[in-house]
Amino acid sequence: MITPDNFESQYSDPIEQRQISKFVCDEISRQIHRYIKGMSGSHRTMEKFEDSLRNLTVPEKERAIAAYIDLNRHALDGLDMKMVLVRAMANYCDTFAYMMQMIKDKRKWLMYLKAIRDTYFRFHEVFEENGKYGIRDHDGRVTVSPSYEFLRTPYIYVDDIRQTPVIAQKNGKMGLILADGHDTVVAPFRYDDISLRDEEPYFVARIGDRTVYLDTAPKGRNQ
Repeated sequence: MITPDNFESQYSDPIEQRQISKFVCDEISRQIHRYIKGMSGSHRTMEKFEDSLRNLTVPEKERAIAAYIDLNRHALDGLDMKMVLVRAMANYCDTFAYMMQMIKDKRKWLMYLKAIRDTYFRFHEVFEENGKYGIRDHDGRVTVSPSYEFLRTPYIYVDDIRQTPVIAQKNGKMGLILADGHDTVVAPFRYDDISLRDEEPYFVARIGDRTVYLDTAPKGRNQ
């Protein structure tokens, strides 16, 4: 029961929560911008990341950034979520006293930290079924069917929001697929080996004595 005495500790303000979520999203986006810069990304590289988010709603940005972090986990190395939350609260509050009141409210502080982790730390997992491997997302949805002898999800530095292909092996041959719930083939299963590079094109394949670079852009058609 909410009373005048417990109003502050029990009442959750939906406007406050919505605004804090927005400011958290803005701050994490800013920190990823700094991460890209720290990885020697060009000005155009940072613009590509920002362009990817510009026209999205806050919930869409949250999902896109969570997907980015899932494939770029080094982005978390210098990301202090307590500092992110302090900055978000500072942007929300109109006085220093109000900001300090929010920061010192342990219940509210822990609630928002949990919300940040639940929103942005949404990591996939590789699972095994009947001797074959597949991938589940954070919510348990199967994004790659358990049909493969080997799977490797690339953890790479990328410069914008994109879906990165998965290296897979089927019937003894390597190929690239998307973790899109449909096992969409990006590069056919005809290669003896596929490895990862630190720059585009990110994948290099070997077929017999021949080495080829794999174009994983949507327009790419690998032979």
